[in-house]
Amino acid sequence: MAKPFVRLSSGLVVLDQDNIDTDQIVPARFMTTLSSAGLAQALFADARNINLGQHPLDTAWPEQQRILLGGHNFGCGSSREHAVWAIRDFGFEAVLAPRIADIFRSNALNNGLLALEISTGLYARLVSQRDARLTLDLQAQTLSDDSGAVETFAIDPFARYCLLRGIDRLDYLLQKNQQVNAYEEGR
Repeated sequence: MAKPFVRLSSGLVVLDQDNIDTDQIVPARFMTTLSSAGLAQALFADARNINLGQHPLDTAWPEQQRILLGGHNFGCGSSREHAVWAIRDFGFEAVLAPRIADIFRSNALNNGLLALEISTGLYARLVSQRDARLTLDLQAQTLSDDSGAVETFAIDPFARYCLLRGIDRLDYLLQKNQQVNAYEEGR
């Protein structure tokens, strides 16, 4: 699946907009592939075309800014794994927002993208300090910024287990293959 996610220290790209839906993240015309490769070009394609070089992604440094900060209700709309694939293909390893749509969060976690809800206070602080660096520690379940402020976060235990090991649900099941076979043989 992906490399294990234990700790990430990074800058962030700020999309200070509420209700970013999956059709904005990846317009439907890009959903003709069964692979995530090359979907970075589709990420916010319509907004980037309208803003002609002024969209936050157009000035991003993916090697240094691997956290995407979105507004309230990020990832709402239809269920699109392509949205998560495009975010990952662009180079992001985590998405933070005060509220993340449940289906988007589920798709993200199932595809190795850490999607976390943060407090509105932290969100406001990060929007005003766009050059901040954050450290996400999945093992300790903490998020800290340059000022030393620390916030804890909750995450589904199974999703955390998988992210820490860089595996997905299928990998997990395949690891249990001997146990499943032994059980079946014993029946």
